[in-house]
Amino acid sequence: MNAISTIDAQLEADDLVLRIDGTKPLSADVIAAVTAVCDRAEDGAGRSRVIVQVSGAPAAPWTEDLTTSLVSKWERALRRLERLPVATLAVAEGDCGGLALDALLATDYRIATGTLRLTLPVTDGTQWPGMALYRLANHAASTAIRRAVLFGLPIEAAEARDLQLIDEVSDDVAGSLAQITERTAALSGSDLAIRRQLMFDAATTTFEEALGTHLAACDLTLRRAAAEAAA
Repeated sequence: MNAISTIDAQLEADDLVLRIDGTKPLSADVIAAVTAVCDRAEDGAGRSRVIVQVSGAPAAPWTEDLTTSLVSKWERALRRLERLPVATLAVAEGDCGGLALDALLATDYRIATGTLRLTLPVTDGTQWPGMALYRLANHAASTAIRRAVLFGLPIEAAEARDLQLIDEVSDDVAGSLAQITERTAALSGSDLAIRRQLMFDAATTTFEEALGTHLAACDLTLRRAAAEAAA
């Protein structure tokens, strides 16, 4: 039994689970699956997390039926996943490339087994220039990421953890997922989405530009706390 299948028994009724197989080509069905999870996460029905299970890497040829329009829809769906008002927790194992790597890098917290290898897919001998490349390059400047982006060399599990592409490498994925779920159970709603967006914007926004947004977020937090105290 693989690590991903072992966590199914502990899933709660209101958990939203997204399974992405990196061996599969991009399709309208995959985009629809991501969109459906996002719809349910955004409907405010008390759900506190999305669990994204990823594994697999594409084998050539995998871009035969791709169009720029389809890729654009996929990237927009991932961006929506990245901005959900609930915590997104990933579980990854084995080779992880293509759609699996894309989805993994769009999550908040990432757990992997020791078998993990992050790979950027190749088409016609060329590294695929999708947004996984963007996310990797913006995450950290390192020789490992440079080798992955330029030459397609895999990033092993321990190296991915050292680069903070993975939050933890675990022999007990179910236990690790339970722990992070307990710590993030109360982190949902607009506050989480706002903090995540402030973090995203920090790398490209000057202090002066960011100040007003941060003050508005502080004001919202204070007003909410005051309303709860008065209730």
